[in-house]
Amino acid sequence: MRPVEISDELVGEIRRHAREAYPDECCGFLFARATPGSPDAPRTVVGVQRAPNQFEGERRRRFVIRPEELRAAERATEGTEREVAGFYHSHPDHPARPSTFDEEHAWPWYSYLVVSVSGRDALEVAAFELEDDTGRFQRVPLRIASPAVAGVTENLRTSGAR
Repeated sequence: MRPVEISDELVGEIRRHAREAYPDECCGFLFARATPGSPDAPRTVVGVQRAPNQFEGERRRRFVIRPEELRAAERATEGTEREVAGFYHSHPDHPARPSTFDEEHAWPWYSYLVVSVSGRDALEVAAFELEDDTGRFQRVPLRIASPAVAGVTENLRTSGAR
């Protein structure tokens, strides 16, 4: 299980997205530096990108990112030193932990950030990864640091809504 490192600036962007989408769930991509080697090496998130919540139904409790959105995000990283490393989404008026629906639709390897938002206040942010062998989410360490300290924010954010 990989710890997740992210700047407070990028967490702020995720929180803003969660507040703007409230009372619906927001969702988006996490981009990280490509890290060949140890599967337990920390995943350093260097950018986020909003994605439209395309769940066909009540979006207050569900989100869906269409496969073509993921393919477009992956194509944007081709030839770079970054990769789509995971996803973020909000839980309006619920804790920052994955739901059963989240777990049933998740993939191993990716990191997942969940932000709790209540009454337009984005609260806790937590990181998770799906275990290959059990298919269950495990909470992983989340390190939030200022960009000057962490040195993780690169000029690749795409935070504008689509």
